[in-house]
Amino acid sequence: MSFEKLNLNKPLISSLDDLGYIEPTPIQEKAFPIIMSGKDVIGIAQTGTGKTFAYLLPILRNLKFSAQKHPRVLIVVPTRELVLQIVKEIEKLSSYTSIRFIAIYGGTNMATQKQLVYNGVDIIVATPGRLVDLSLTGILRLKDIKQLVIDEVDQMFSLGFRQQLLSFLESLPNKRQNLMFSATMNEEIEAVIAKYFYQPLKIEVAPHGTPLEKIIQLCYHVPNFNTKVNLLEYLLKNDSALSKVLVFTGTKKLADSLYEVLKLRFPEEVVVIHSNLSQTARINSLKQFHDGKKRVLVATDIVARGLDITDVTHVINFDTPETPEDYIHRIGRTGRANKAGTAITFINEAEQEYQVAIETMMNKAIPYEAMPEEVVISKVMTDEELPKMIDKIKQKKGKDKHVAGPAFHEKKEKNKKVNLGSASIKEKMKGKIRTYRRN
Repeated sequence: MSFEKLNLNKPLISSLDDLGYIEPTPIQEKAFPIIMSGKDVIGIAQTGTGKTFAYLLPILRNLKFSAQKHPRVLIVVPTRELVLQIVKEIEKLSSYTSIRFIAIYGGTNMATQKQLVYNGVDIIVATPGRLVDLSLTGILRLKDIKQLVIDEVDQMFSLGFRQQLLSFLESLPNKRQNLMFSATMNEEIEAVIAKYFYQPLKIEVAPHGTPLEKIIQLCYHVPNFNTKVNLLEYLLKNDSALSKVLVFTGTKKLADSLYEVLKLRFPEEVVVIHSNLSQTARINSLKQFHDGKKRVLVATDIVARGLDITDVTHVINFDTPETPEDYIHRIGRTGRANKAGTAITFINEAEQEYQVAIETMMNKAIPYEAMPEEVVISKVMTDEELPKMIDKIKQKKGKDKHVAGPAFHEKKEKNKKVNLGSASIKEKMKGKIRTYRRN
C-alpha cells in the first residue's frame, strides 16, 4: 500500500513527497484507519517500526484550524530527546499547514514555555514532570484535550514517572481519544489502560523480543573494562565499515569513562550523550553525530528511545543490558529504513546471565566471535570492578571467622567472674553486720 491509498489530505501527501516516503510501514497502515475512527488504541511495536508517524498522520489529518488558545492534542513521552524528535517530525509533516505546536520539557526556562502556551497552541509534546509543573501554574489548561498520546510508556514507568502520569490523567476531560504506544506491556501498564481507556483496540507489530531481521548480531566474551576498550579500539581502527557507530553503556559514569578514553585514542571522532549533560550539550552531540561530523556516539539507555538517527552502521553494546527489552531497543537503532545493520555485544563473565535471558526471549543464540589475537587482554581492573573482588574476599574471610565463633570465644580466667546479683550482696552485708555486733 502507498500513502496515496490512505485517506490523507493534500498537505500531508505533499510533506511525505518532500521527505521521500512512498509506502507506510505495517503499524502505520494498521493504525491509521482505527485512529481516524476515534477509537482508543494500544500499539505494541518495537523501535524502528515507524510508530511516531503511525499516530501523527491521523492526528494531523483530523486536526482542523482553530483560533482557540488551549491545546487540543497532548503527546507525552519520557525524555527530552524524544520530545525534540517528535516535534521535529511534526514540523516535517505540517510544513504545508498552520498547525501550532510546542515542546515542553525540564532543564530549560519555564517562563519561556509559559509564554509559548499563553500565545496559543494546538499540539503539546511534553515530558511528564514539566507538564505537571506547567499545569499547576494555571497557564496550561488541559480542558480542551481531544486526543492523548502516551508514547514509550514502559520506559516512562521505569524512569519513575508513574505518579506524574496519573496526576495529569486525572485532570483531562473524560471525552477524549487515548492512544498508547509501547514496546512491552506489564501489569502496571495494563492497570492504567483498564482505568483510563475505553474499549481500546490493540495493534501489535513485530512483538517485543523479535529483533529486526536485517540486523546482524554477534558477540565477544571480554573479561573487563580495559579489554573492552582495547577491543573497541581494534574494531574502530581495522573495520572501515564502522562509519557511524552508536556505543551503549548502562550508566552515565561508564559513559563518561569510556568517552574520556576514546577521546584520547580517536580525537575529534567521539561525542557522548546522557541525562547529566546540559540540554545544549546533548543537542550538539546528537547533531554532530547525526550530520556525520562525529563517527562515534557514546550513549546511555535513558536516551536510547529518544534517538532517531539514520544510517547507523553499527550498534555496540559496551556492556550487556540487564533486560532483554533494553537489548532490543539498543540494537533497533541500526538496520532502520530497510537498511542492513550490525549489533555487537561485549560480554564479561558476570553478564553471561543477561546473555542467556536475551537469547531465551529471542529464541535465538547470538553468534560468538573469537577475540582477535591483536587485542591486548588487560589484567588491570577499574575502581568499579575492584570492590566486587574485595567484597568477595571479605565475605569469604567473614565466613571462616564465623565458623570459629568470634562472638562466642572462650573467656580468659580473669574475666570468669560470676554475677552474684543484688541478693548475694545483701547477704554479704548482713554477714558483715553480724560480725561487727559480735565484736
